Amino acid sequence: VQLQASGGGLVQAGGSLRLSCAASGSPFITYAMSWFRQAPGKEREFVAAISQGGKVRDYADSVKGRFTISRENVKNTMFLQMNRLKPEDTAIYYCAATETISGVTITATTRVDYWGQGTQVTVSS
Repeated sequence: VQLQASGGGLVQAGGSLRLSCAASGSPFITYAMSWFRQAPGKEREFVAAISQGGKVRDYADSVKGRFTISRENVKNTMFLQMNRLKPEDTAIYYCAATETISGVTITATTRVDYWGQGTQVTVSS
């Protein structure tokens, strides 16, 4: 599967952004999808994950209550709605896909099968 992330940009603290991840090449429904991010000088970290059917969602503690992950399987697209953004959310955001069974979410980088190219999110204070 090929993944194309978009929607990043520059926003002031407290603002919002909506990231999208468009998938192509394989049946989207077979993949659990995730968002990870990597700030300069830091390791890539988990942000949010959603199961194949969208019923199970997981979030990093740092984004709970502010970010919402969703997916539209008929459009082969995943989203990350980011509200109340903070300067510490600044990073390159990557979407990821993993072939797995229903009801499973992927929160570890080591379990990811496919990565998108990343989209930059910059939050100014």
